[in-house]
Amino acid sequence: MSQSNLNTSSSNTPAPFKRVAILFAGGPAPGANAVISSAAYAFLNAGVEVIGIKHGYSNLIDFDPSKPLEEGKDFIQITHEKLEFARTSGGIMIGTARANPGKSVSSPTHLKDADRVAPLARVYAGLRSLGVEALMSIGGDDTLKTANKLKLYQDALPATEVRMPVVHLPKTIDNDYAGIDFTFGFFTAAEVLATEIRNLNQDAAAGQAYFLCEAMGRSAGWLAYGAAIAGNACMVMSVEDVAGDLRGEEVTTDPTTGEKKTKAIMHLDKIVERMVDVMIAREKMGRNYGVIVVAEGLAEYLPMKYLEGIPRDDHGHISVAEAQLQRMLAKLISEAYKKRTGKSRKVNGLQLGYESRCAPPTAFDVMLGSQIGVGAYRALVEEKLNGYMISIGGQFDVSFVPFSDLVDPNTLVTKVRFIQTGSDFHRLAKILESKA
Repeated sequence: MSQSNLNTSSSNTPAPFKRVAILFAGGPAPGANAVISSAAYAFLNAGVEVIGIKHGYSNLIDFDPSKPLEEGKDFIQITHEKLEFARTSGGIMIGTARANPGKSVSSPTHLKDADRVAPLARVYAGLRSLGVEALMSIGGDDTLKTANKLKLYQDALPATEVRMPVVHLPKTIDNDYAGIDFTFGFFTAAEVLATEIRNLNQDAAAGQAYFLCEAMGRSAGWLAYGAAIAGNACMVMSVEDVAGDLRGEEVTTDPTTGEKKTKAIMHLDKIVERMVDVMIAREKMGRNYGVIVVAEGLAEYLPMKYLEGIPRDDHGHISVAEAQLQRMLAKLISEAYKKRTGKSRKVNGLQLGYESRCAPPTAFDVMLGSQIGVGAYRALVEEKLNGYMISIGGQFDVSFVPFSDLVDPNTLVTKVRFIQTGSDFHRLAKILESKA
């Protein structure tokens, strides 16, 4: 991980600007208010005004200079009074949204296209209309991409234009972020899901049945694995496990361009058989029940016939909630179990995750979020950085990672951090699986 050399500047370092904006985008995460309030507290104490942009980029992406942004509707002034008890509260005090002003920019050459950068230009103009001189962006890897594009857009402006330094704070319950060990909200979300899984285990034992739980986590399996381990699930499977005889390929045709592409898919029949293997093994131990956890990202590995008609968001991700992966797998497992044993076993499909995103944060996430928030202050005021992500490691040590280390310079796409197959964490789940 690249990082700057932190100096020993005191908290009395004069701020190089008078007004900073804080913006939160993408899905919610526990600890959001710890990040926002701790950053705001540090800035306010340094004499910097703090503006909270409401609901991500949704009110900036269509900014019209003839219609000034309204306080209370489009932004709020964050004061010390608004921060009382905020650090440990659930929810997001400035709201969030998934609006993507960088949607049309997928190459550095696109930054020269006025039409493609128009949404970014409106965001810039909207922030400047509020007198904003620096931006603190909080969000997932898609929001990191947007922060990088906004910086690149400003880099290309005439020398006479004001440039707002941009720093990004990594947020996701999915924990799939390159450049940081753990993201705030992950452990709270894992605990909420683990509690549900433990409850479901009792329900399953009472009724001699199974629950097939689909956990959030998008592309990677961190949340599914964490919840399964802490919740005492009998099996967990994620995209990292789609390898060897479980992995295949399928040739698809783009309906718009006619271009043929090769798509990686999972062999559903073999995955289902492995799950049935676990069920039969547990029966031999006298356990006719259990909870199996799968990561929602497996939906991306479904053959195309299962994904027809499933919409995608502004960032190109399928709506996994509409894929109904858990219902499909529950039905297939039930049928395969009956075929192999001649007996019926009820398998209930459930989707887990939304209920965890605005839960009151655990102490760990409050501490982690608070340090990340203060890290933004240190980056912008003490280090005077632009185009860096805040990272935390070790004993909550702060470091700063350049956007250039996290974003592909040609595609402007971020790197997803998967669980490393065969790592100690991955092996932990597999060792517990066979003995659950």
